[in-house]
Amino acid sequence: MKALVTGATGFVGSHLVEALVEAGMTVTALVRSPLKAARLQQLGVRRVAGDLDDHAALAEATREAEVVFHVAGLVSARNEAEFLHGNRDGVRHLLQAARQASGRPRFVLVSSMAAGGPASRGRPLTGPEPPQPVTAYGRSKLAGEDVVRAAALPWTIVRPPMVYGPGDTEVLKLFRVVRTGFAPLFGDGTQELTAVFGPDLAAGLLSVARSEATIGRTYYACHPEIVTSRALVHLVADALRSTGVSRLGRVRTVGLPGWLGRSLLAMTESAARLSGGTTILTRDKANEFFQPAWTGDPEPLFLDAGWRAAHDLRAGLAITARWYGDQGWL
Repeated sequence: MKALVTGATGFVGSHLVEALVEAGMTVTALVRSPLKAARLQQLGVRRVAGDLDDHAALAEATREAEVVFHVAGLVSARNEAEFLHGNRDGVRHLLQAARQASGRPRFVLVSSMAAGGPASRGRPLTGPEPPQPVTAYGRSKLAGEDVVRAAALPWTIVRPPMVYGPGDTEVLKLFRVVRTGFAPLFGDGTQELTAVFGPDLAAGLLSVARSEATIGRTYYACHPEIVTSRALVHLVADALRSTGVSRLGRVRTVGLPGWLGRSLLAMTESAARLSGGTTILTRDKANEFFQPAWTGDPEPLFLDAGWRAAHDLRAGLAITARWYGDQGWL
């Protein structure tokens, strides 16, 4: 099978490319900078230079694709218009190119749990619930999903929750905070969470593409384990200790009330703007941080594609901590 992967040099995309190559697929990657894609060359991946606004590059990248994995996305932006351009318009451009491809490729969109919105405590989302995104990012991801659902191609949408593992730089920030022995939490620490280990998510995406039963469906891809935000902090601490990455003692956690959390996020956002950059830690993001639960139910994905996440948090975080330590990131 011939596959196209966008976002192939990113965290999730790189794990997906490795899984596809290992499965014997012929892989093409759309990359903004071939100079940053040395690993792809080592894996024998065909590289097409361009981005989601480059129609000629998209036509070349999708020309022989039998399945398109759209992993690329914008996670921080200056405003909602920028989010929509990256997460909706980019999807539209890629779909337009895919429709002109020699075959009729499957289209697998890697969206986000943010598109579906928060869950209720003890009631993980399964996929068909009415979406209720609470941030500009979530709304833009949902807008991208809507473009896919209207497309004249066989499609599947996958909404991962927190994704972590070797190569990830977002959960790395949590590891670094926990290593100090003091971890502030948004809210009272009871927010419920599900997560997925990066290589497990890659295996899940491959399973989706191989199953006809997943066409026209939306799934949450995660391990079924539910933890609180406070418990997650202590699992990270355990991973640091058990792997010898840190001789960490007791970790103190403190809950931040809504007014304080929002004030701190506003300061972070302002600092990013003054420096000319962007950050995911914004006032708008507080609308996610102070929800009761961000949990998904992976059972529908198992029933339709036979996929289950192989690593619970304790196992996956230990592998991640060891990798961070080996790379000198911690």
